[in-house]
Amino acid sequence: YGSALHIALPQAPRAGQLLTLLIDYEAGEGPGVCWLSPEQTAGKQKPYMYTQGQAVLNRSFFPCFDTPSVKFTYSATVKVPEGFTAVMSATSWEKQKDNTFVFKMSQPIPSYLIALVVGDIVSADVGPRSRVWAEPCLIEAAKKEYDGVIEEFLLVGEKLFGPYVWGRYDILFMPPSFPFGGMENPCLTFVTPCLLAGDRSLVDVIIHEISHSWFGNLVTNATWGEFWLNEGFTMYAQRRISTEVYGLPYTCLEAATGRALLRQHMDATGEDHPLNKLRVVIEPGFCLFLGVNPDDTYNETPYEKGYCFVSYLAHLVGNQSKFDAFLQAYVNRFKFQSITADDTLGFFLEYFPELKEKGVDSIPGFEFDRWLNMPGWPPYLPDLSPGQQLMRPADELAELWAADGLNMEAIEAVDITGWRTYQLVYFLDQVLQRSPLPEGNVKRLSKMYPKMSTSQNAELRLRWCQIILKNNLEAEYSKVKDFLHSQGKQKYTLPLYRAMWGGSEATRALAMETFSATAPQLHVNVQNYVKKILGLGGAE
Repeated sequence: YGSALHIALPQAPRAGQLLTLLIDYEAGEGPGVCWLSPEQTAGKQKPYMYTQGQAVLNRSFFPCFDTPSVKFTYSATVKVPEGFTAVMSATSWEKQKDNTFVFKMSQPIPSYLIALVVGDIVSADVGPRSRVWAEPCLIEAAKKEYDGVIEEFLLVGEKLFGPYVWGRYDILFMPPSFPFGGMENPCLTFVTPCLLAGDRSLVDVIIHEISHSWFGNLVTNATWGEFWLNEGFTMYAQRRISTEVYGLPYTCLEAATGRALLRQHMDATGEDHPLNKLRVVIEPGFCLFLGVNPDDTYNETPYEKGYCFVSYLAHLVGNQSKFDAFLQAYVNRFKFQSITADDTLGFFLEYFPELKEKGVDSIPGFEFDRWLNMPGWPPYLPDLSPGQQLMRPADELAELWAADGLNMEAIEAVDITGWRTYQLVYFLDQVLQRSPLPEGNVKRLSKMYPKMSTSQNAELRLRWCQIILKNNLEAEYSKVKDFLHSQGKQKYTLPLYRAMWGGSEATRALAMETFSATAPQLHVNVQNYVKKILGLGGAE
């Protein structure tokens, strides 16, 4: 992970003196810079390069103070070969002669948010301050999916949290091998092409990345040990925007799927695992935890337990508009700074002196100190019961499909035409939990709901593939293969290989066959994880 660069100065500088250092260096071998061969792109014609800085990888891209506690402005001049375009997370972008691009970021940001892409990419406008970037073969789909929607989310965000300070909000659709869902690089969010569902059903995923424009990018955790300050507040902000746009029941349903992921994670690691604290003690060398393999140790705690803590603070205030006003004041107070949880909670008590007087930071069982330093399940859970009106029908329908003799009359009486993505996801999760279903049921389910079994929506495809494997539905194994050929996102790829490897002889053969065909198009980390699952001696 690099070594410190020590620079000796000719004479000792005065405090406050401005120094200019010119460092001549070469980069490109390290883990922060990803080089894709043509077959790892959507167009399969030209190579592609991108950087991924979070958490501690940008030190392999340029010399920097690689900690979120230091913020700075930057500029860059990037010369690329003919036929390629460069884009960066910058407030201004200008093309000059000789295929040279000049970038400036006028707002101070931490090192992990500097990002560069070079590839065969083009753009299309989708709003007054937004465009989509993608390979030429994806640009039409990207424009159609996002035309007009980003501005709506930005306006709601500004109404809730204050001005959007970054100028543009562009989205770059990465090649299918991009292993993450999204990366909130300022002015230019990187996202997986899996968000191009063709029916706008996954646009709300972008709300999370937009919410980082205030929480994470503007007010930043000073250390990776308090990552919940970025992600817990962003989850809260995302769900506030979602409530305004889609209503409370739908947002509660989405939050319930998040809570289920937290439950799965804590069951897998044990509640008292040290990673299940909001304030994680980062040992020397432990920063690898958040940096390198976001996936080996990717962890729901800072997101979902962090969300519960922010919700608890809102519950103490007891009035949504007062808490919204606090969030706006908080952003305004700490914008362009890096802060600790003590700063956040100190400001909360200062903003609400009546709560400070009541001693809300030390209510037995809910002490702020306990929230931060004790591992385990959140002491407080926000009420998600408004989501019940969407969950109950899905639960009941899954029950009907799990029965021995199918009651087709009751099944046909349930109209699912109006169900949105998370309701369908919730239903499929319930079916998966009850699988394997009685003989023949899944086949009939598939026939009855082509909207689920033949969907292009990645969240639905993942669940449908898991159901196919759990029920040994050999007739549809090709759908599993097609899905794994179409993308390389970690969150979708690994669970399917685990399911195939844990299944029958036939599914194990399917795993081997699919991997040998798709390995070259996967990110090297993902290739190694899959090798490990298949016992091919991959990453430790």
